[in-house]
Amino acid sequence: MTGAKAATDQLAVTSNNLANALTPGFREMVSAFRAVPLRGDGEPFQGNGADTRVFNIDTTPGSNLTPGPIQTTGNTYDLAIKGEGMFAVRREDGSEAYTRSGKFFVDQNGVLSLGKDIVVVGTGGPINIPLNSLFQVAEDGSVYTQIPGTSYINQTGKLKLVKPDESSLVRADDGLFNVSGGNAEASGSVRVVQGAVEMSNVNSAAAMVSMISQSRMFELNMRSLTTADQNARSLTGLLSLSRV
Repeated sequence: MTGAKAATDQLAVTSNNLANALTPGFREMVSAFRAVPLRGDGEPFQGNGADTRVFNIDTTPGSNLTPGPIQTTGNTYDLAIKGEGMFAVRREDGSEAYTRSGKFFVDQNGVLSLGKDIVVVGTGGPINIPLNSLFQVAEDGSVYTQIPGTSYINQTGKLKLVKPDESSLVRADDGLFNVSGGNAEASGSVRVVQGAVEMSNVNSAAAMVSMISQSRMFELNMRSLTTADQNARSLTGLLSLSRV
């Protein structure tokens, strides 16, 4: 039963990965399970009973943080990180989060944003872009704007680029990452490229193979349950005959 449940959970994770195979900056989710021996009178971790029986339980899921391929788009608001690092963004509730997705836009208030109510964080706060201005980003994340028809280039701000310890990253329900213990510090070694986005690191072919394998594993576990039930029924019948 626990094996069948584990296969179902793995299948759900793999399906989610496959659904996000084209989502910019998405990081593949990894599910992990382990076997726990069943010991003593049906209670785990006690006694020296059924050593041949095990429970299958899930452990803390992780993420595959391997960089995905960078795709050139030509859109000046599309940014990608070269190598290690992440963009810092701020949710509607004010909490800071981190992502590899650089599919940015300017909202109705002129603020550089990632999504609805999710603004891009600069080293000095939100980055405001003047209406109809030209938008340029240097490799170090410095943001420059230029009003059409003028030669004056103004530095509007600088992206907060971070390089947190991968072991401290925790995926939130909204798909963004949090850093355990607080906010990450800005890093001067992170480099960005403009006019391109980093795609998902999900391997679609591998995900399809995993889905087939997990589906078969579920079927095998369910078949084992059916066989065990049939054996129990046969044993009950034999015991009933022995009482006659």
